[in-house]
Amino acid sequence: MGHWLVIDLEATTDDGGWPVAEMEIIEIGASLVNRDGREVDHFQRFIRPRRRPQLTAFCRELTHISQSNVDTAASFIEVWAQFERWLSHHQPHLQGWVSWGDYDRKQLLQEWQQHEIDSLLANVPHINLKQRFAKARHLQRPLGLNGALQLAGLQFCGQQHRALEDARNTARLLPLTLPASGI
Repeated sequence: MGHWLVIDLEATTDDGGWPVAEMEIIEIGASLVNRDGREVDHFQRFIRPRRRPQLTAFCRELTHISQSNVDTAASFIEVWAQFERWLSHHQPHLQGWVSWGDYDRKQLLQEWQQHEIDSLLANVPHINLKQRFAKARHLQRPLGLNGALQLAGLQFCGQQHRALEDARNTARLLPLTLPASGI
């Protein structure tokens, strides 16, 4: 039976937000889960931003990622190579990848283009679970992750706006949203 890869990214930002084109990934969290939403494996790394290496106070407070976390981290190219090595072991069982909303997909596409990376994930189907959840629950508009968890009768586990914790919480909504057969 196939596995789902749930990815969440944290990126540079400031109060009021920045356009995706100005943001850089500073943390990747990925939870590989079976169709019941149980974690099989996970991946988490910090990434050192290039263009704006100093995190804003807003970004540090929102994500609880310290300046030293990113100062001592590897570049996106190095971390993505580590991620792809990790992913290659699971690729034969991979049904697709999931994120809460479309931001993570767009941010990854931007980073792959900027760094001229041909990613294994580029040819794997992506599901925007935020939209799927809203449709499955007949909501007029999609909810944030915490709101969706509450609607499903679940509490957020861990620290919000940390990539691996957000990915793991998103994964908890997978079995409630996707049919057992997959996409």
